[in-house]
Amino acid sequence: MSMPKRALAAALVLAGAAGAAASPAAGEAQVQGPDLGRPASLEEIAAWDTTIAPDGGNLPPGRGTAAAGKAIYEAHCASCHGNKGIGRTAEELAGGIGSLTTDTPAKTVGSYWPYATTLYDYVFRAMPMAAPRSFTPDQVYAVSAYLLFLSGLIGADDEMSAKTLPAVEMPNRGGFVPIHEEPPT
Repeated sequence: MSMPKRALAAALVLAGAAGAAASPAAGEAQVQGPDLGRPASLEEIAAWDTTIAPDGGNLPPGRGTAAAGKAIYEAHCASCHGNKGIGRTAEELAGGIGSLTTDTPAKTVGSYWPYATTLYDYVFRAMPMAAPRSFTPDQVYAVSAYLLFLSGLIGADDEMSAKTLPAVEMPNRGGFVPIHEEPPT
């Protein structure tokens, strides 16, 4: 047997012996995985189960305007997304309306996203990047209002809430095919 084959054989024997030594004795529980953390409680799971539907289902109470959202955006979002939603390292959020059929489409909130409720859901779950889920519902409505205002979809004084946010007509609402649509008969 050559030297590399002997080394490989020895390594396999040692690995087998180590595995046998690590096996639990009769009657001991076999631990699956790295044994990290603990199971989440039903209350903890419920607190994170916050899917916002396109029609606004599950939106929490609250409200916000673009004026309030501008201050929050400048403090927590502009460093990544740029002033007025453009010009920094993260995805651009504003502009691009009408660009999807051009050679340089801009997939922004206003040009690409089909529902304004998706904006609320994403900001609530994932932003700000360093502290996701730290915004209150009022702050999320305000940031959403500011981004919709920057995209020219609502006025500066329009208030976003669980009632008004789903009513915002996004330019690309018809650009997606629902996955749960029944086939034609």
